[in-house]
Amino acid sequence: MKKIVLAPLALAAAAGLAFTFQTAVTPIEIGTIIPKAEVKMVNVMNDQSVSLTELKTDKGLLVMFSCNTCPYVISNERRIVEAQQMAKRYGIGVAVVNSNEAKRDNEDSKDAMNKYGNDQKYSAPYLVDVNSEMADAFGATRTPECFLFDKDGKLVYRGAIDDSPKDQKAVKNRYLTDALTAVFKGQEITTKTTVSVGCSIKRKAQ
Repeated sequence: MKKIVLAPLALAAAAGLAFTFQTAVTPIEIGTIIPKAEVKMVNVMNDQSVSLTELKTDKGLLVMFSCNTCPYVISNERRIVEAQQMAKRYGIGVAVVNSNEAKRDNEDSKDAMNKYGNDQKYSAPYLVDVNSEMADAFGATRTPECFLFDKDGKLVYRGAIDDSPKDQKAVKNRYLTDALTAVFKGQEITTKTTVSVGCSIKRKAQ
C-alpha cells in the first residue's frame, strides 16, 4: 500500500516549487502471483496495448522497471538488452515498464521512450505505466529493478541485475542471469531477493 509523505509536499508547495510525492512502497514477496496482470499498457514500440498476462509464456515472465535517462539504467543498457535476449531464448516472456509518470511530459514521454527503445534495439515491449499503477502494485522503487515469475506466474526472483550496477567488468554475481537459467531448467533459485541500486521511480502527485 502506498504511503504518502506529506512533509516534502508542504515544503515544496510553500516554496512554489514543482514536486512529486515521495512514497514508501513494500515490494511483493516471493511466491506472489503477477500483480494487475490483466491491466493493459501501451507498448511504445508499436503503439499497441498489451497486458502482462498476454506477455507471460508457459515458461514465465520477466518484468524490468526501467526508464530513459537514469545513470544506472545507462550503465546497465547492455545488460538490460542481454537479459531480454536471454529470456527470449529460454522462452520466457519479457516486459520493460517505464513508471516515471512525473517525467511523462519530457524525458520519459512516449516519443522519447520509442526513440530510446529503438536506439537500444529492444526486443521486448517497452510499456507506459500510467500513474505508476504497476510500480505501486509490484512495490517497485528503482530503475532498473527486476521481477521474475515462473511458469505458474509466481514471483521467484526480485531485485538487481547483478552486484556491480556501475561497472559490468566488476560483476561477480549475476543474479538475474542465474535466476533466468534456474527458471528455464526448473531448478531452485539460490538467491531469491537482492537490493536494486538505481534511480528512484518518479511518481506523479495525485
